[in-house]
Amino acid sequence: MSKYDCLRLDHQLCFPIYACSRGIVKKYKPFLDELDLTYTQYIVMMVLWEKQECNVKELGNALFLDSGTLTPLLKKMEAKGLVSRTRSTTDERNVIICITEEGMKLRDQAVTIPAKMGGCVDLSKDEAKTLYKLLYKVLANVEK
Repeated sequence: MSKYDCLRLDHQLCFPIYACSRGIVKKYKPFLDELDLTYTQYIVMMVLWEKQECNVKELGNALFLDSGTLTPLLKKMEAKGLVSRTRSTTDERNVIICITEEGMKLRDQAVTIPAKMGGCVDLSKDEAKTLYKLLYKVLANVEK
């Protein structure tokens, strides 16, 4: 065994995670194109369908995204009429993101996407549950 074996692609845990992520997002594309959403916009909408309103920091924490990524994304979503952005009256540094009526209407169209995506990944419910737990365990460790 060579000292360079650690650099082999097939020895990297990060690579299959990266490749799976890209592949799954690619599978989402046709479904999200129907809603005129990117994957990142879709996950923002999922948070807002649940909460209706939150500040940029809370949204970033939920999605593991920084404000530099979220700000231009939210501006585009506001231009589409899906969200509104307002400064907090108690702290002007905080920007509050609210889902609009138009944004809420998309939920009815999006409700079929998880089942469609489930058909794209050949895992049993137990396997999916195990993978989910393991990925969040890894995520918790890399976010420390």
